[in-house]
Amino acid sequence: MAETPVDVLLKGETSRNTRGLLRIIILCTIAAAAVSSRLFSVIRFESIIHEFDPWFNFRATKYLVEHGFHSFWDWFDDRTWHPLGRVTGGTLYPGLMVTSGIIYHILRFLTLPVDIRNICVLLAPACSGLTALAMYFLTCEMTPSPSAGLLAAAFMGIVPGYISRSVAGSYDNEAIAIFLLVFTFFLWIKAVKNGSIMWGTLTALFYGYMVSAWGGYVFITNLIPLHVFVLLCMGRYSSRLYISYTTWYALGTLASMQIPFVGFLPIRNSDHMAALGVFGLIQLVAFAEFVRGFVPGKQFQKLLTSMIIITFGLAFVGLVVLTVSGVIAPWSGRFYSLWDTGYAKIHIPIIASVSEHQPTAWPAFFFDLNFLIWLFPAGVYMCFRDLKDEHVFVVIYSVLSTYFAGVMVRLMLTLTPIVCVAAAIVLSHILDTYLLASSPKENSQQTNAEAASEPLRTARTPSVGIFSYLSKAVVTSSIVVYLVLFVAHCTWVTSNAYSSPSVVLASRMPDGSQFIIDDYREAYYWLRQNTPQNAKIMSWWDYGYQIGGMADRPTLVDNNTWNNTHIATVGKAMSSREEVSYPILRQHDVDYVLVVFGGLLGYSGDDINKFLWMVRIAEGIWPDEVKEREFFTPRGEYRVDEGATPTMRNSLMYKMSYYNYNSLFQQGQAVDRVRGVKLPAESPQLSTVEEAFTSENWIIRIYKVKDLDNLGRDHASATAFDKGNKRKRATKKKGPRVLRIE
Repeated sequence: MAETPVDVLLKGETSRNTRGLLRIIILCTIAAAAVSSRLFSVIRFESIIHEFDPWFNFRATKYLVEHGFHSFWDWFDDRTWHPLGRVTGGTLYPGLMVTSGIIYHILRFLTLPVDIRNICVLLAPACSGLTALAMYFLTCEMTPSPSAGLLAAAFMGIVPGYISRSVAGSYDNEAIAIFLLVFTFFLWIKAVKNGSIMWGTLTALFYGYMVSAWGGYVFITNLIPLHVFVLLCMGRYSSRLYISYTTWYALGTLASMQIPFVGFLPIRNSDHMAALGVFGLIQLVAFAEFVRGFVPGKQFQKLLTSMIIITFGLAFVGLVVLTVSGVIAPWSGRFYSLWDTGYAKIHIPIIASVSEHQPTAWPAFFFDLNFLIWLFPAGVYMCFRDLKDEHVFVVIYSVLSTYFAGVMVRLMLTLTPIVCVAAAIVLSHILDTYLLASSPKENSQQTNAEAASEPLRTARTPSVGIFSYLSKAVVTSSIVVYLVLFVAHCTWVTSNAYSSPSVVLASRMPDGSQFIIDDYREAYYWLRQNTPQNAKIMSWWDYGYQIGGMADRPTLVDNNTWNNTHIATVGKAMSSREEVSYPILRQHDVDYVLVVFGGLLGYSGDDINKFLWMVRIAEGIWPDEVKEREFFTPRGEYRVDEGATPTMRNSLMYKMSYYNYNSLFQQGQAVDRVRGVKLPAESPQLSTVEEAFTSENWIIRIYKVKDLDNLGRDHASATAFDKGNKRKRATKKKGPRVLRIE
């Protein structure tokens, strides 16, 4: 019995529903895989906050949950940057904390007693599933093939370039920002393709959410205007483009200005001037298109040329005048460091001292992206072949993000999404070409001569050519092998490189068993239990957030790094002699000094390896008092052994690091296992601070500042005190006081 048209329609509808259901199942599986791959740290260690910045975010979130939103907005934190304090509500991006707080209150409303710490630990893995879904939508806007969207979602779910900032416990701004970045771009492409005020409004709303979450919103602020500018230069102006951009810019700018930390930056900062300039330009183009129908051609050309010259002239002069007068802020040092990799080291050493601000090494691209890195150029090339408006966006995004990822390690995060899109496009095209390709039908009117000259790639020779089962099997199996290797690589990198919390270190014993090194928490817990609640702790700024979050003690500097002079003061105290350092400590009411020392265990991330950055930052403020060259030998070597310079050996940092270290070894056999050198036989002596705590593996050393009333705060009295105690220091030898938490 022949099928009726209704039967055919029903079959087609059933087939579409089946494919849609299967797509949903695959996306749910990808989201589950994305979440699961980020839980290694919780499984291997425990539910704990990682790294440095996340500890402040966690502390701020707890304050928000306990005191409410309005108190959080007006929060002045007097326990940081002593004695300055910090206007916290106006110096942070609150999106991360507010998101966690909303989730917490929703779960509490549903009578689910979830601790806020677990919400913070698991927020990044949860958002990674949403990022994979957003990546699917974005890729589907670039290509009609749904398989490309599924591949892009799978890549984004497990690629190390994104996992590096989204594992469980990585409670940083990027935890939600990358999802917002990808989803905002999806909404922007949707708005451009439809010319819809609704999609433009949604783009602006998610852009505002992005501004509240991460300072990287400036990437969106400049990429979207650049996309519009390139389209205008290509002669692709349309009402769709005008509606989309004007809606986004007007509403997005208003939304971003609601964040106190941003305020009036969108109209007063050079980083945002491109968006404003393109907004003005598209108004001129729209006006020109409107006038074109009422003015003859030759007169219109003259009018248009004159209008462009006058407008750009006035805009340029106005920009220069406003910048010189200070109304518009000049480019920031972070901007200059993106275009000149040596700028920060010379002018802003505090930026260059951060490892994630260093230029990216070539192996890092393969480490974080694996085989996607060589599919990426092919995907960009495919966008060039069919250069629609959305494909222009892919090309611009690819070029900019590739450059920025090359000059700064941290910006690998912005490159990863477009790599996943481009790689998925080209890989799905290859699979579709080989799996769906069928042999061309023979032309019934083909002559024998034509048949004789026909290539071997026909149905009569199914074992040869692109349409053969052999070629399909080879290509498909090769891609499957690559994908399996990619999954194995991503799993290994995630498990071994990105899932270890910085406060809990792990090493391997000779028998292969895991040995946990918990010195950080041991030291912070000691501070919390054995020091007064208002005891001021001085350390290098790297550890400020952790001390505030775990030890709950006031600190002099932390990872906010908003006051370079205050950080330089700490650097000067660490790099100077005791008679210079002591007045600084007393002036800032310092009770304890904390240093990190890895010489015993071979922990390379200690303060001696960071010491030169302390010197450089201090030298930038006091070039006559602190000189980096004095810490190097005449041959230009940075040494801590017998060949160390007198300035190095007399610095407070050197003394606190190696004080009583020789007592752990036989006479004259002390070795620094990080630097790989034998240390001087005589241990450094301290007169203005005394050892209060040394962790089990000597990674954290805490010294109490002596309360010496007879020691004046001026340099002369400090020197006199030092001279009067020389004999005492020479005769008194004190064993290490290693206090451990039971």
